[in-house]
Amino acid sequence: MSEYSHVIKGALKLKTESKIMKPQSRRSKKHKKHALKSHEKNDPNVEIIEEKNEPKITKTAAEVEFEKKKEKRMMERILTKAEKSHKQRIMEFNEHLNSMSEHFDIPKVSWTK
Repeated sequence: MSEYSHVIKGALKLKTESKIMKPQSRRSKKHKKHALKSHEKNDPNVEIIEEKNEPKITKTAAEVEFEKKKEKRMMERILTKAEKSHKQRIMEFNEHLNSMSEHFDIPKVSWTK
């Protein structure tokens, strides 16, 4: 027998094709859900206790202040954009372009004459 006789021949099977999954823990999620439901039937206060165990995320004073200022800046931007209609903005832009001199309109400056 050859050393390669026990090798599986064929195309390489990737995880997505062969549905290879990582090994599950001994208790699956179904068992956990079932256990929670049975506890809830016996004691309705279990759900409240579990929610209290989760840590609450509190923001620092600096984070709260930053959020307020960010919201304020966003509202100012919205209000400034809402002041003018699209037509008014186009008119102002066209006036600005008309007031600018174009590079080919500037007369040549000669040092020799």
